[in-house]
Amino acid sequence: MSIIPTTPTQTASEENDSNMVQMSKSITQKRPSRLRSAVWNDFERIKKNGKDMAVCNLCKKEFVGGTSSGTSHLKKHLERCPRRANADDSQQLLSVRKKRRERTVTVSNVKFSQERSRLDLAHMIILHGYPFSMVEHIGFRVFVNNLQPAFNMVSLDTVKADCLAIYEKENEKLKQILANISGKVSLTTEMWTSCENVAYLCLVGHFIDDGWELQRKILNFVMVGSPHTGEALSEILESCLMEWNIPHKVFAITLDDSLENGNLVTRIRESLYQKRLLMTDAQPFHMRCAAHVLNMVVQDGLTAVHDVIHKIRETIKYIKSSQAREQKFNESVHQARVHSQRSLCLDIPTQWSSTYLMIEGALEYKDALFRMQKLDASYTFSPTAREWEMASSINIILKPFVEVTHIFSGTKFPTSNLFFPSICSIMFQLNQWGSSGDAFVHSVALKMKETFDTYWATCSLILAVAVILDPRFKMKLVEYYYPQIYGINAADQIKDTYDGILSLYNEYATRSNSTLPSQDNRRTGNGNRNDSGVNLSMNLTNDPRDMLKGFDEYLSETSQSHQSKTDLDLYLEEAVFPRNVEFNILNWWKVNTPKYPILARMARDVLAIPVSTVELDSTFNTGSKMLDTYRSSLDLQTLQALMCAQDWLQEKLDVLPLSTSYSESALTVLNHV
Repeated sequence: MSIIPTTPTQTASEENDSNMVQMSKSITQKRPSRLRSAVWNDFERIKKNGKDMAVCNLCKKEFVGGTSSGTSHLKKHLERCPRRANADDSQQLLSVRKKRRERTVTVSNVKFSQERSRLDLAHMIILHGYPFSMVEHIGFRVFVNNLQPAFNMVSLDTVKADCLAIYEKENEKLKQILANISGKVSLTTEMWTSCENVAYLCLVGHFIDDGWELQRKILNFVMVGSPHTGEALSEILESCLMEWNIPHKVFAITLDDSLENGNLVTRIRESLYQKRLLMTDAQPFHMRCAAHVLNMVVQDGLTAVHDVIHKIRETIKYIKSSQAREQKFNESVHQARVHSQRSLCLDIPTQWSSTYLMIEGALEYKDALFRMQKLDASYTFSPTAREWEMASSINIILKPFVEVTHIFSGTKFPTSNLFFPSICSIMFQLNQWGSSGDAFVHSVALKMKETFDTYWATCSLILAVAVILDPRFKMKLVEYYYPQIYGINAADQIKDTYDGILSLYNEYATRSNSTLPSQDNRRTGNGNRNDSGVNLSMNLTNDPRDMLKGFDEYLSETSQSHQSKTDLDLYLEEAVFPRNVEFNILNWWKVNTPKYPILARMARDVLAIPVSTVELDSTFNTGSKMLDTYRSSLDLQTLQALMCAQDWLQEKLDVLPLSTSYSESALTVLNHV
């Protein structure tokens, strides 16, 4: 063993480490000498049949790799390697990965593309709503230059043009999709406001594609002049539909309650009827936004206890305003023996769910607040005993609304079948509270029910049809709820519901049969039938030696009673599908389309009807949607392009998992945009 002489500056530890390295090299003799040439970044040296060989990392071709062979032949191979495109323009990138305590560095050859980087920059600006001017920010320019010196930073006008080009490309893709789908499109409208109080209409299309996937796409984002009359809005809506060439595909419209609902739908319906684009007289079906309706119903209840809510809110502010008052409150809690783990919280006035939680929390400290009046003479606005009873009643009334909203908040775009049980439950509860002997509960319930009845009258039938198309419920859920809601009149309501779904089914059946030979023609073989009913064309094609040549015809004739049953009949006669949490209604209809071809077409259109113009968790928020300062300053064309493109691109990224590979996956998706 040889010893390396140490310099005076070497420590004992460094000397020991050096000796260990030399020992390892001299004993094992397995590690090759240091490969100094850069060509070895693209080759791996191996032993094969006792000889040193070099294997190309790209094409895996083998070459002589001994130290005496040099590297010229390896460099020549890299210049013409079929797996190495544009080798001279590629740059070496270091990818550092930390793995526990050790760091491994791998070198790969990646081609830099100015065009690809420009596109990535435009995607980033669209997805995150960054201003175009960020490309002129010195901090951003320095960051990009240090990250990739080869990137030639673009100007504001160039990046804007890139973003608009992405919008145009995605717009054409979506037009092709809408042109090719065989189903209908339902629409939602929602009003937005800019910083300058300018109103905008956001039009969103909802449809189930031919792969039975529910799709949601922003179609237009356009300015609306004042006043927002039904005539003006209908003209804007028709113009948007013509732009997308889908007037004949409109199935239902779900409207924000800030619009003139009935007037707008009536005008659209009349226009489509004149152009003979309607499938039924009731089409397009009018849906009121469930989120806004639930909010209005809840506000009716909260208005009845406005003074009580004010006292509770001021009480919490008073207690939290100083440590001395909090101490007196804590003493009151101790004396009243309140063992709640909750803390008093203030609400956000525009979010009624927070008001519900504020009341709920205050009710648990009701006794403590009574005692606090004796400890603090300045505290004079505690609710009275009757007011606490009113607060308790309103919390009981609001609880079902909170639960219903929470059911939907976890589903971004729920299919229409999911909502029927919830609205039936609310309707039943309002009926019960309306019959209460408590004058306060009775009056509040009647006021809330008056608002809810308008929604029920407009939307209950189509929601019932949607739930009937859920194989877990069919007509059974309607038959279960309606006696609870309508009492002795339930039978008439159930019949009206069945007649409604039958009428809609018949329209689909008629349109389906119009593209096929009529039933009579199919039975007569296009006239090739003699007086005895034997199909002559069949006789001509049958083997004359077949003694049972008429048997198939006999089976067909004697099976007509079974064939006369429609898809709807067969579907409703079968037992309901077992309920379980993993059930996916769209997958069920996808699998059962061959069994119920006409009913499946109808189900695809009905299930795509949105029950709300916004996500259902927005029910808690009574505030309107606002554009930020930057987007409020954009011209109309650019604003629509950014709002639509952001929606279209974001939907592609929503399917990606939040993991360390998210950015790589995202780039893969965007590379195909």
